[in-house]
Amino acid sequence: MFLLRKQTQNQPENGSSNHDAKVAELRTAIGPLSGRRLMYCTDACLRRYLEARNWNVDKTKKMLEESLKWRSSYKPEEIRWAEVAHEGETGKVSRANFHDRLGRTVLIMRPGMQNTASPENNIKHLVYLLENAVLNLSDGQEQMSWLIDFTGFTFGTNIAIKTARDIIHILQNHYPERLAIAFLYNPPRIFQAFWKAVKYFLDPKTAQKVKFVYLNNKDSVELMKSLFDMENLPSEFGGKATLQYDHVEFSKLMTEDDAKTAKFWGLNDEKPFTTKNGHGGAEVAPEPV
Repeated sequence: MFLLRKQTQNQPENGSSNHDAKVAELRTAIGPLSGRRLMYCTDACLRRYLEARNWNVDKTKKMLEESLKWRSSYKPEEIRWAEVAHEGETGKVSRANFHDRLGRTVLIMRPGMQNTASPENNIKHLVYLLENAVLNLSDGQEQMSWLIDFTGFTFGTNIAIKTARDIIHILQNHYPERLAIAFLYNPPRIFQAFWKAVKYFLDPKTAQKVKFVYLNNKDSVELMKSLFDMENLPSEFGGKATLQYDHVEFSKLMTEDDAKTAKFWGLNDEKPFTTKNGHGGAEVAPEPV
């Protein structure tokens, strides 16, 4: 999704046949895979990593191996909603019930709704929703869109720079080329200083995907209309729909998706437990990767 790197003078090599050859070369370079690693490393996945490293096989191999190491230790596919539900009580990050005009999954973020102070849990919550967004991508679709509403944003709700840096590291290195576009809707002036600090860690290519959108700006409005059906888009982003986050209903949806995730990865979620909020979940039995 994101990629932290210096711009180079080398341009990506063109031609689908050449790219197919690069995918094959990368697959040979990383060697035999099994289990979840094999499931993760689809041809589409390898293409995303290659794109992120400008189709340089050696650099891509290193990046991918680091991701596989991270996934083996962090186990993002094993996170269940019950573990992070308390982070989502205010709806600070949620998956939208609509797609953009290209059929991409949409994540809605509302930093003004920040409700906890744990960097680790904030990151875990976001990783969970990224995995969930990927799970719900349409067939043939590799990327997602982000809508970020700054209503209620203050210094008090701002994420620490270090936490933002850690999040960017995970996104750029372990979810490459997952972000199609991110709309920052009506960010207040106080956000500018934070953005300047965060932008330093972003790859220029990624930074270009971040669009500042303002309600009274004609170009901003037209851009939103080009990518979203105004009937589905919440009024917070200039549309005609109402954004009503219902934590109970969203929890039910996430629990259903947890079952899909477990089935996809071949996990056995057989040990139910209840969180302090009463939302059911499941402990995940460790499985060799």
